[in-house]
Amino acid sequence: MERDLVQGDPEVGMEVASHEGPWGLTGRRVILTGALGGIGQTIAAAFRGAGANVLLTDLPDASTAGESLAVSGFARSAYVACDITSAGDVRTLFDRAAEFFGGPADIVCAHAGVVGSHPLTEYPVDAFDDLMTVNLRGSFLVASEAARRWLAAEAPGVLIFTTSWVQDVPWPEIGPYSASKAAVRSLMRTFARELAPRGVRSNAVAPGIVGVGMARRQWDSDPAYRSRAQRAIPLGRLQTPESVANAVLFLASPLSAYMTGATLLVDGGASLYPMDE
Repeated sequence: MERDLVQGDPEVGMEVASHEGPWGLTGRRVILTGALGGIGQTIAAAFRGAGANVLLTDLPDASTAGESLAVSGFARSAYVACDITSAGDVRTLFDRAAEFFGGPADIVCAHAGVVGSHPLTEYPVDAFDDLMTVNLRGSFLVASEAARRWLAAEAPGVLIFTTSWVQDVPWPEIGPYSASKAAVRSLMRTFARELAPRGVRSNAVAPGIVGVGMARRQWDSDPAYRSRAQRAIPLGRLQTPESVANAVLFLASPLSAYMTGATLLVDGGASLYPMDE
């Protein structure tokens, strides 16, 4: 986005968003990892609705992803299969993105992640390692590749990580997931601290208990889980994926131009106090 600097206090600049729709994202180039999940699909649709150009990526190959893409209204050309735990795959993703966009991405959303549920004393070590590899290593590889390309081009950029409310409030049987999200938040803040002087902003969105995937299935099928979750959410209802997408768009947009190193907590109040008894 072209930016104008308003002169006021000689040491303070204020970015003025051009009138490119309500979010100021028209024509912006977005890479979204974890794009085939329930939340990812909603984020992708929200970016497209805001006028952005979106390249989706996830683990399945394009033929396997075809049905999900069709439902979301995206062409296969807007999808690249990528194992975000592989540095080579991530480099290829960004090469393909440059070809798709005709230039570097403006916004990179490190959204991909996995979760597993086991009591801590029974948590399989292999499952722990796999979770940390995807959630932490994957986020690092995607963000660092984006940053290298922005720095090489002397271009600004926006990083958005997905953490979780459980980075601060332990939830039974997902201890490694909580730890991985706390680590992702720390990683996000380090990117923010090191890259701010080069025009790169780095923030995170921390959702609550979103009504898709495993949480939705447990809510619908496990009365004990539903009772515990209802007590844990002060607003009393599951979070919609649209509320997560709105938070991501805000962090991507000029509306958050003075934010970096921040975690936007959108959790229905779940992190206010533990109520999982």
